[in-house]
Amino acid sequence: MSQVPEFVKYAAEFRKDFEKLADEIGKIIVGNREIIDGVLTSLFVGGHCLLEGVPGLGKTLLIRSLSEALSLNFQRIQFTPDLMPADIVGTNMVVETPDGKREFQFQSGPIFANICLADEINRATPKTQSALLEAMQEKSVTVGGTTHKLTEPFLVMATQNPLEMEGTYPLPEAQLDRFLVKLIVHYASLEELMEILDRTTANVTPHADKVIDAKRILNWRKLVKQVVVAPHVKNFAARLILSTHPQGEYAAPVTNQYVRYGSSPRGAQALILVSKVKALLDERFNISFDDIRAAAAPCLRHRMILNFEGEAEGISTDKVVEEILDSVPQTV
Repeated sequence: MSQVPEFVKYAAEFRKDFEKLADEIGKIIVGNREIIDGVLTSLFVGGHCLLEGVPGLGKTLLIRSLSEALSLNFQRIQFTPDLMPADIVGTNMVVETPDGKREFQFQSGPIFANICLADEINRATPKTQSALLEAMQEKSVTVGGTTHKLTEPFLVMATQNPLEMEGTYPLPEAQLDRFLVKLIVHYASLEELMEILDRTTANVTPHADKVIDAKRILNWRKLVKQVVVAPHVKNFAARLILSTHPQGEYAAPVTNQYVRYGSSPRGAQALILVSKVKALLDERFNISFDDIRAAAAPCLRHRMILNFEGEAEGISTDKVVEEILDSVPQTV
């Protein structure tokens, strides 16, 4: 019982740091609080984040603003059709030693950062996109038979344009599954657009101040994992994942009709971890059914592949998630 007051104290500090970061980003980014919270949740959980939206909505600026508020190493990679895997992970180069000999020496690429912004990730070919697979899962890079570990915390924050736009390549399913959440960035409202004009056309340039460092982020990740998950809530999360598997025992009617492949176990892990952050921010120390429901769309929308009928009817995976939530009972 003596550990409970300590947990309450640290949980309050976590909320303060979360709000400080959100406020610093809010100095630059207008509105989009839901997107900001999603990006910060990824940071404190230790999962990668994918932001999708048409060009010009501030996706890159949001991630850059986050990097300004953190005492972390930040690198940006602009993905283009001619980008090669070595441009991301690095390569072995022949260098001349002081004694005149030549040897291979590894030159690290921009992936060796705490926060790596993969800008317009779906503008590069699948071969180049695959260069991120090992880094995102194993937190390491293998070049020339040698494995190089990445420094923690390590996060890939990627942006992408809608696939309907010209010159884009769909991300492989295996890579999509490695993103903790996929966040959809929408157009600004009238009030938000007016505020954007005030901030960007005046003579004052806002900037974010440093808030926390790597050590504090890693400590908060440990705190998040201590949030309690009751068996019946965990069961609900598991049944949600199983309900995305077509023709399975728990498959929802909408799944059998429109889904070709459902979510992997990573989807269940994402549901629980994101829900734990939501619980902490709501001053609770155990996750609820509502937390799971709120986390469902960002955690599952990119983990389901529609079948021909789903694509032909233009149904979105968000709509599938919504109908699954309506069909799966909280308790059995």
